[in-house]
Amino acid sequence: MSSIHQEIELPVSPDRVYAALTQAAQFQTFTGGLPAELDASSGGAFKLFGGQIVGRNVECVAGQRLVQAWRPTMWPEGVYSLVRIELRAQGKGTQLVLDHSSFPEEMKEHLSAGWTRMYWEPLKKHFAGS
Repeated sequence: MSSIHQEIELPVSPDRVYAALTQAAQFQTFTGGLPAELDASSGGAFKLFGGQIVGRNVECVAGQRLVQAWRPTMWPEGVYSLVRIELRAQGKGTQLVLDHSSFPEEMKEHLSAGWTRMYWEPLKKHFAGS
């Protein structure tokens, strides 16, 4: 199994980043209107990007950490990876640290590019000028 580690900086507070990642209306806004269903509690289910990504929240600590059992629906049934997002206050902004693990090795390049294209670039645009 493989893993991905990425770090980005965003110009807003950890609470605002956490809300964008855990509240359906905000998630849909930064992803360009793609449907999202999110239960932001530990154990809560989520369905992102119109159902392309599904899973459950393992741990939700508002403004600090989000840990998810996460899978694209194209993967075999019952195959999940682990996504851990840490949010750290940095000046007036946030350092976001992603650790994504336990996915098939052949998916590493696709997933790594997907985090940048589907999450980090849209989040940066969403918060630009905030």
